[in-house]
Amino acid sequence: MTVKPTLHTCLSPALLHLYDVSSSIVIIIDVFRATSTIAAALYNGAKSVIPVDSVPKAIEIAKNIDGIAAGERDGKVADGLQYGNSPLVYSKDFIDGKTLVLTTTNGTRLLQMALDKNAQTIIAGSFPNISAVCDFLINEKKNVVLGCAGWKDRFNLEDTLFAGAVIHRIKKYFQIHCDSSVMADALYTKHQKNLLAFAPQLTHYHRLVERFGLIDDIKFCLDNDVANVLPVYEDGKLIVRNT
Repeated sequence: MTVKPTLHTCLSPALLHLYDVSSSIVIIIDVFRATSTIAAALYNGAKSVIPVDSVPKAIEIAKNIDGIAAGERDGKVADGLQYGNSPLVYSKDFIDGKTLVLTTTNGTRLLQMALDKNAQTIIAGSFPNISAVCDFLINEKKNVVLGCAGWKDRFNLEDTLFAGAVIHRIKKYFQIHCDSSVMADALYTKHQKNLLAFAPQLTHYHRLVERFGLIDDIKFCLDNDVANVLPVYEDGKLIVRNT
């Protein structure tokens, strides 16, 4: 009898220490908006996305490689940067052939934490590239940790919804003895047909839409497969891997 790999859902970066990421594929999930932006940039031809944990580091690296420094803090373009964390900014005519150096409040921080804990493989996941993510996880047949970036170590719904969407598609291929995964699957199953209608109940929706008017960002971030590439972390950067 073939033993299936395990799947766990980590609902917050503050809980990551509870999971064995050294023997797992870790999916970094920051739906609003880092991992959606990463997928969009790579789909539109970016050579790579370099995630960093600070604005000065983003500026320095981008200057040295003639890249584009970008990022946000608390939902808005970070002080000292010209470009933020909107997936709609990184159109093909802007980003094709260039390197994006990105720093965000939650997603890039979680990626660094996974690196520090010697994650076996790290990929970036979002609704815009959900099929590429699911196909990869099924084909790899390895343990999986779905890592939700949350909001400043707090639980959030949009990342958990995406984790649930992944679980909904691939659960028959995995052993799942994890209540957070069961909850994520149940949450997604309930709202899968009306994610955009459910979105106004999410606290980060209010940060992005009521404060900054970014409803088009929200729509993109909840749309399946509009940037269906697989961003894999290799040698300090996220690049596209063919599935």
